[in-house]
This record gives sequence, C-alpha cells and structure tokens, in this order.
Amino acid sequence: MVTISQIRTKHFFLAGIRWKILLAFFLIVGISFGVAATSLTGVVSEYMYKQRIREDGLAIEKLATTLSPLFQYARVEELNEAMNASAGELGGRLLLLDRGGKVQADTFARMNGERLELPEVVSILTEGGSADYGIHRIGNENARDMSGENGTDMVAYCTARIVGTRGTLGVLLYVGRISEMLESIRNVELQLLRVFVVVAAGALILALILSQILTKPITALSRTMRKMGKGDLSVRVPVKGSGELRELAENYNTMAAQLESLDKTRNQFVSNASHELKTPLTTMKILLENLIYQPEMPQELRTEFMQDINHEIDRLTGIITDLLTLTKMDNHSANMKRERINMTELTQETVHLLTPMAETHGQQITTDIANGLVLNGDRTKLAQILYNLIDNAIKYTPDNGMVSVSLAQNGNSLIWRVKDNGIGIPAEDQAHIFERFYRVDKARSRETGGTGLGLSIVRQLVHLHDGTISVESEPGKGTEFTVTLPVREE
Repeated sequence: MVTISQIRTKHFFLAGIRWKILLAFFLIVGISFGVAATSLTGVVSEYMYKQRIREDGLAIEKLATTLSPLFQYARVEELNEAMNASAGELGGRLLLLDRGGKVQADTFARMNGERLELPEVVSILTEGGSADYGIHRIGNENARDMSGENGTDMVAYCTARIVGTRGTLGVLLYVGRISEMLESIRNVELQLLRVFVVVAAGALILALILSQILTKPITALSRTMRKMGKGDLSVRVPVKGSGELRELAENYNTMAAQLESLDKTRNQFVSNASHELKTPLTTMKILLENLIYQPEMPQELRTEFMQDINHEIDRLTGIITDLLTLTKMDNHSANMKRERINMTELTQETVHLLTPMAETHGQQITTDIANGLVLNGDRTKLAQILYNLIDNAIKYTPDNGMVSVSLAQNGNSLIWRVKDNGIGIPAEDQAHIFERFYRVDKARSRETGGTGLGLSIVRQLVHLHDGTISVESEPGKGTEFTVTLPVREE
C-alpha cells in the first residue's frame, strides 16, 4: 500500500527543480537533435535521389543513342545483346517501346507486345519530352514483377527518347532497383539514431552533474529555512560559487542575521519591559497592602503613601506612553506632518520651556542659536527630540551645573548640539545608550523618573527625518549629543 508520505515524496521528487532542469535539458537536446536529424536525413535523401536520377539519366540517354540505329534498322539480335549487356551493367531491367508505347524488346522477355502507359513514357511520346524519371510505390508483387527485386514495394522508372533519322522512334525504359538506395538511407537514419542515443546519454549525464551543482545551494538554503522554521535562527547558508546563487546566499544570511538580531532584541525588550512594568506595580502593591492592613495609620503617612502610589502610576503611564510611541514608529504608522518649520524659534521655545526646571537645580542653560534657519519636518517630533535631550542633560547634571544648546547650519544640514558638564557616560556604555530600557545607572535613572526609552525614541524620531545622532562623553566631565538633520526643499 502506498502511503501519503510516499506520494508526497514522489511528487516532490518529480516536482523538484533538479528534475525540471533535467527534463528541460533533455527536451531541448531531444527536440534540437530531432530537428537536426530530420533535416539531415532529408538533405541526404534528396542528395541520393538526385545523384541516382543524374546517374541513371546519363546512362539511359547514352544507351538510347547507342541503340537508336539498331532499333531503326531492326537489327534484333544485336539490339537484344546490347540491351542485355547494358541491363547487367546497370543492375536493372530495360524495355524498348515504339512510338505507340508497345514493348518491342524486354530484357526479362515478359512484356513483349504489351502497351505501357507509365507517366514517364507518356511524357516523352505525348508531351514531347526527351527524358524523365520517377519513383513509384506499386506494391511488393508489382515491384517484384517489374524489377525482379524482392523485399521492396517501390521501383524507379527512367526513360529516354530514341531518335532516328525520321524523328522519334520510341522510348527506352529503365526499371531500376532502389532497395540499395533505400537501405543506404535507412543506414543513415540508424546511424543518426545511434548518435542521438550517445548524445542523449551524454547530455543526461551532463545535466545530472549541472543540476546537482545548480540545485545544491538551493537545497542547502531550503534545509536551512526548515531549521529556521523550527526556531533555530542561528543557522546560515554556506556562501560558495559566484553569480546569482552566491548573491542569494549572501542576502539570505543577511536576512537571517537581521531576524536573529531582531529576535534577540525582541526577547530582551519583552524582558526589560516586563521588569520595568513590574517594579512600579510591586511598589504600589506594597504601599496598598500597608494602607489596607494598617487602618489606623497616621494621616500624614497615609498621604505620603498615596503620593508615592500616584508617582508610580505616573511612571507606569510614562512607560506605556513611550512604548506606544516606539511601537508606532516600529510599525511605520507614525504619521509625519511635514511642514516648513522655523528651527530657530523651535529651539528657543524648547529652551524657554525647560529653563524653569533647570533653575530649580540652580543650573544655567546657555544658547548659541543661529537666526533664520528652517527645515521641512514634523514640528511636534522635532520638538520632542530637543526636549528629551535637554531634559536628560538637566537630570544627569549636578546642581549648579551648566547645559548648553546650539543650532547651526553646515552645508545642507542643520546641527543641534546639547552639551552638559554632568556625570558623563562610561565608554563601554556609549554604544548601548540608544537601546530600549538600557540604563547606565539604574538606581539614579529611576530616581529621576526616567523610563529608559527616551533616547530610543529620540533616535527613532531622528531617523524619521533621515538624520543621525551621535554622542561624545567622558565620565565626570559631561556629555554632548549631536543631531544632524538634512535640509530638503519640498
């Protein structure tokens, strides 16, 4: 009994690209060779027919000239001797017909006195031709009777006019045996068939080798994809050869690496998000349990607990809001309302908005803002970029510190720089600060109310404007963020 898996295996075997290549290769070779063999056989056959016609025609015309005086003057014995000798040399049958188409001499001595109305005879006696030739299929018995040849149903008729002093005396008819010619044609066809078998076998072997070479990378790719489908994103395809298959393998490996990185980022993101959301929930649970199980708690302490709960709710709200913002940007669903923006005014307004916060810490914000700078972009998102950078600088700069904000144009780019003299960022952390939930100092970050997503959002917003962001920092000396935005006329 044939199982479903066997049927699928057989179907895959037949439907595989390797076997399609083999079939296509074999069909191309077969059709090409078939056309070539047919054409060649036709050419050879036509050549052999023409050669036979030419040889028989010359021989019969020459013989007709020789026999003409013997026939005209009724030299019967000499005529019969000459005809029999010539028939032996030609390997066929000779018949001499008068002007009425009646046989006067026959080397087979069977048809004397009979009238023949063959097309080749009629064309000379009636239509005035001088010679004619034709091959006819007349059946095995008739062919044997006419030519004395067995095993064929075809004969060749070659005729020539016999001319005497009084004009046309009659027709010399040669009945030729053509089995030898047909056998030669069949030998040519058989030889071509043998060549085809050899060529087809060689082509099949070559196709097997080529299909193995061509499909091996595809098979390896398919095997790797099955492993990836089972969850192993670390597998890669060996990059070999050149051309499209090499490019396919390289592109696939690039895609696999991106998927693996994306999967790791996702897992880390889920882990970090869970941890960040769990922390305020745990804090609120503890505070609420204290409120529930201590009904006689002093009002001042109760109020403090409620304020702490409110603070944790604000933290949760901030985390969720930032997560939603990042999700929209990841899904490319963040709408960009591009318009012509006065970047000078936008920078001044953002600095003015954050100045009171800096003053509460005794900090001073200095500015170096060029006048008249404009950019096509989304005003809200650009304001959020600068707001987050200045807000971070204030949070991580000690009291009485300095924060500087500058805006300038360099060629076709606008450049924002936000610099502080705060705690700085260690070199090993600078490559990770734009990652989601990454914190250089986790305890201090939570104290300042950060969600760990601000710089990730900033980077995404910068990328939405086709810009770049970089950081330079030294622990204990401060940090400088540089945002470069291309100026494009729209």
